[in-house]
Amino acid sequence: MRIWYLFFALALVACGARQQRAALPAATDEVAAALARFEAALEAWHRGHANAGGDALTRSRLALDEAVTRCLQTESCDAMLALRAQSTANARMAHALLGERETDPAEPDDALTTTDRHQHAVVAAAEVPEMTRSAALLNGKRLDEVIRLNGAVKAGIEEWLTWMRPNLLDAYENYQYLRHRMWPVYEQAGLPEALLFGILAKESGGKVHAVSRAGAAGLLQFMPATARGYGLGRASGFDDRFDPTLVTRANAAYLNDRFRELNNDLELALGAYNGGEGRMRRLSGNGSRGFWDAPVYNAVPPETRDYVPMVLAAAWLFLHPQDYGLEFPKFDARPGSITLERAASINELSVCMGQFGNARGWFRTLRNLNPKYEADTRIEAGTRLDLPEAAVKAYESRCRSGVLAQTAAELNAARPPASARSTWVVSTAGAGARTHVVRKGETLHAIARRFGCGVPAVAAANGLRPPRYTIRAGQRLRVPSCSA
Repeated sequence: MRIWYLFFALALVACGARQQRAALPAATDEVAAALARFEAALEAWHRGHANAGGDALTRSRLALDEAVTRCLQTESCDAMLALRAQSTANARMAHALLGERETDPAEPDDALTTTDRHQHAVVAAAEVPEMTRSAALLNGKRLDEVIRLNGAVKAGIEEWLTWMRPNLLDAYENYQYLRHRMWPVYEQAGLPEALLFGILAKESGGKVHAVSRAGAAGLLQFMPATARGYGLGRASGFDDRFDPTLVTRANAAYLNDRFRELNNDLELALGAYNGGEGRMRRLSGNGSRGFWDAPVYNAVPPETRDYVPMVLAAAWLFLHPQDYGLEFPKFDARPGSITLERAASINELSVCMGQFGNARGWFRTLRNLNPKYEADTRIEAGTRLDLPEAAVKAYESRCRSGVLAQTAAELNAARPPASARSTWVVSTAGAGARTHVVRKGETLHAIARRFGCGVPAVAAANGLRPPRYTIRAGQRLRVPSCSA
């Protein structure tokens, strides 16, 4: 009864009621007062009395976040009630920004039982990302207190919300399926989840096998030399930069090293991550000047001037999507696994699993969670693959047998005939071996298929390393004798 009395008291404040109420514990009472101030700011915003940027509304919602955080750190706090208050505020903010009609959050649904309401409150609390997960303290401060919403960061927010919105949503989806591999590392290192997401969104968009023109690779884009310095090597030919857990561990260690030598400055640490720690130490005087100071900001490369605010903008949106009418989709990202009942490639599995459980298909998730396997290489039966639970159901329903499974196998085995325009000669290295001159726009995958070969065979014959298999126009490739 006490919990529902407190909830009713908060509901009265949320609705602007002024009836007399019993005294609440101090921490919970602070949440109630912060919620009341948010409601007043929201009303002013609706009436058009707030400034054009909605700064007063944003400040009041951040103040509510801080009150909830303080409440959760005290023994007298009713955590359920505090989180429910914040969830209510988030929902009202989202409704307001999207122009949708909202229902009164204070009115309980008579059709719900007490147990139903309790479970509903737990779900609502779990949906608030920044509470105990995203807004972990960074050097003793909440991340959204550290990030400065200056012109550069606001411009970055606009980019993410306009032409880069699809990239942001893709990155968020990819991250959700990788989260169980990455977030525990950051949590253990004492770093905020929102920062991890910001770096991932800017660096790779959540694609495990991303490789830059400069040679940086992986989800968090480590250059080879830096990777080796943080324990990322090659085990049995596999590049550790493509392992989500290992690369996150290296990233966390790198940032904490930079914090120690750059006066705990977040922007300088990010600048070092992109532009080099030596340059950032020199320009900042070992952290005595901030990233935004003219002698530093004007001297860093344009790429770094863009990189830092874009990372901060993505992190800010991860913390406060409702402030900008941004809606991150919900995913059933619970981890699971399968044991292949028959040999199949990731491409083959992607075809037969189709869009069952994911409207956009499962290829990217399969690749991300099983980075050691090439997409077109058949994986032996009995091999364990990691998948989300929703994808496990797709495999069991569609890939174990049946017409679609057979179709996927046929597509995977298909090879186009060798092009009459292909330039090749018989090599003296062995009967049937050929040399192909790469034409502009060709990929190793396309060349291998044309000659009835697998990508690994052609790559091995030419010393090409996965996963990018970089080739260039005019290059002569040795194509071994293969059969389709």
